[in-house]
Order: sequence, then structure tokens, then C-alpha cells
Amino acid sequence: MAEALARLRRFTTARVALGRAGNALPTSAHLDFVEAHAMARDAVHAALDVEALARDLGALGLPPLVVASRAADRQTYLVRPDLGRALDDGCATRLARCDPALALVIADGLSATAVQRHAAPFLAEALPRLARIGVRAGPAVIALRGRVAIGDAVGAALGAEAVAVLIGERPGLSAPDSLGLYLTWNPRLGRTDAERNCISNIRPAGQPYAAAADTLAWLAGEMRLRRLTGVALKDERPAALSAPDGSVRLGETP
Repeated sequence: MAEALARLRRFTTARVALGRAGNALPTSAHLDFVEAHAMARDAVHAALDVEALARDLGALGLPPLVVASRAADRQTYLVRPDLGRALDDGCATRLARCDPALALVIADGLSATAVQRHAAPFLAEALPRLARIGVRAGPAVIALRGRVAIGDAVGAALGAEAVAVLIGERPGLSAPDSLGLYLTWNPRLGRTDAERNCISNIRPAGQPYAAAADTLAWLAGEMRLRRLTGVALKDERPAALSAPDGSVRLGETP
């Protein structure tokens, strides 16, 4: 049994088969838990380094515009999700209509750490794939203290066909830096979560950048053909086979 549990732990960061000391966890497992909890709390309260992210995006040819939600500070953002979904009135006037095929919104969300680490590396993989299928991505908009739905306001102001919101997901005890992406066709106020497609856990220890970028490119292509996203748009690609290097080869049958 111990050997089987040890094999299981090789494939998950979940807290399984931790052992025990009397009727409690071993000290090492308890300390690991305390550390993970502290990292999750830190991620929720961390501030985004906007200048550093802007440099990273600029290097990809995406000099960003910075906007903010109606949540005036981090504490307000955490207790008033509705304000994080709305674009600040002063910022809305700075978004000039440019009719992009796919607007990019990068929101700190509940983990600025995730956005700081993974947004630019993911986009470095995604942008060439989108270009190959004829999807013009950009401009990039950094949305401070933003929730997913802030992308609807930004996309509508830009006149975008669709919007992709990259956002820090709620930290867990095994992943304080998980990046999520929400794709919405025809963004406008009042869109619901059922009208979005989500790619979750984008990070090297979760869904690798290249695999997530492949998924985004496929969804974006189908989205433009069918003119929709959400529950009506399923990932219907052939089964994907993971290569030894962790990449994903599409169209192969295991």
C-alpha cells in the first residue's frame, strides 16, 4: 500500500498519503500546509508590477494601455466583486474603437502573481498560433483590480469581435499562481459565464503554455466560424497525445 501511495503522489500535488504522527499530521506535512496557505494569502493580496508587465508585453509587440475597475483599492476589490466587473468611467473614455478581431485583457484578478509570471510567456506561444489562423490579436489592455466580466466592457469599447481575458485565478493550497483565460464572442455588457470558454491552470506545473495556446487557437478559429462561444462551443479536437517533452501533438490517436 505504501508503495502504491508513493506512486500516486508522483502524479499530483494534492495532499494525499501524508502519513501521520499519532492522531495528527507529521510536522513536515503540517509545515508544508502552513507555507502553502501563506503563499495563497500572499498571492491574493499581491500588487501587480505594471511597469514590468508592460515591458514584457511590449517585447511581444503589444504595448499595453492600463485601465482600472471601479474598485478603488485591493480591499474593496476583494469584498465587492461587482465593482471589479465594471470599468472605471474615466478609463472607458481612453479606449479608442479600433475593431480588433481579438482584444486582449490582462487582469490581476485574485492572483497578480500568476499574471506576473505567466501572461507574457503564454502570449509568446499564443500570438504566432493566432496569426497563423488569421486572428489579429490586440491591443493589450492591463485591467487593474479586474474580474472576468471587465473584459466585456473593454471589448465593447474597442469594438472587438471577441475578447480574451487573462486573469489570476483564485489561489489554492497547491497552486498560488494559476492563470486562467476566458474567451467571449461579441463582448458587451450583460454577457454571462455560460457565454464564455475557459482555459484554466495555465502554468508550467499545470497546463503548459504551448498546450493552452493550441487550445486557444482552436477555440478562436471555431469561434469565428460559428460566431459564438460558451456552452455551445465544445473542444472537439481529436484526442491529444502528450509528447515526452511535455508538449502536445494534436490529431494523433493514443
